[in-house]
Amino acid sequence: DLYALSDGRIVVIRPIRPDDVERLRDAHGRLSPLTRYRRFLTSKPYLSSADATYLADIDGCDHYALVATFAMSDSDEAAPIIAVARFVRLPENAAVAEFAIVVGDEWQGEGIGRELMGRLVDAAVTRGVLRFQATMLADNVAIQRLAERFAAGPLRRLRRGNTYEVEFALPTRSHEAAAPGAPAYIAGCAGS
Repeated sequence: DLYALSDGRIVVIRPIRPDDVERLRDAHGRLSPLTRYRRFLTSKPYLSSADATYLADIDGCDHYALVATFAMSDSDEAAPIIAVARFVRLPENAAVAEFAIVVGDEWQGEGIGRELMGRLVDAAVTRGVLRFQATMLADNVAIQRLAERFAAGPLRRLRRGNTYEVEFALPTRSHEAAAPGAPAYIAGCAGS
């Protein structure tokens, strides 16, 4: 899918692929220390091969991720990743998933995070996820506002030191889209 920035540049948004491992490591390396800290809640100067493989080689149902790259004239094979959004379903509760988004520093404020979050919510609902949760820095106002924008109702926030544990219901398009066992749920997990 394509997303146009306000200046006319085109961003390609697509599911992450196993061959994105090195592009993911490169994208992480271009993040500022503050952006890395906000994403991982710890100093993480680099992604190990194991980390990047875990983040790129996913099942598309319990672990789902989207990347944003810039459209290139010949192919997006070499296009660098500029943003990533993902959810990982909780093993103890299949209706709840932890979400995370990171947008490269020079691309922040362009609406890419909002676009990715909307698509991530749609993918989660299609796969039977009813609620998102995340741990975020209390001073990370941008991600809190993004969560509020896509929440179906109020955010539940629990402050723990300098972080919030946040949980919120996801909006559903219809009852069938969110019901486990519905055709959309089965198709989503099958990768169609």
